[in-house]
Amino acid sequence: MEVRIGVAESPREIVVTSGLTPDEVEALVADAVQGKSGFLTLVDQKGARFVVPAHRVAYVEIGPQDSRKVGFTS
Repeated sequence: MEVRIGVAESPREIVVTSGLTPDEVEALVADAVQGKSGFLTLVDQKGARFVVPAHRVAYVEIGPQDSRKVGFTS
């Protein structure tokens, strides 16, 4: 699944491809924003860790897996 994180005062967003379910990502975001943890931490499918201070999270878009196909279909 693809997760896009907008960071306050940053022109770029962070895109993470995660193996978590949408509900799991939503719970992590809610915990971070409510102050239970000071950071939103996500790990992508390749093992890269993304840590964003919770007070800098502008938005989080939880979408389906990016399924770009290359080539032609018939």
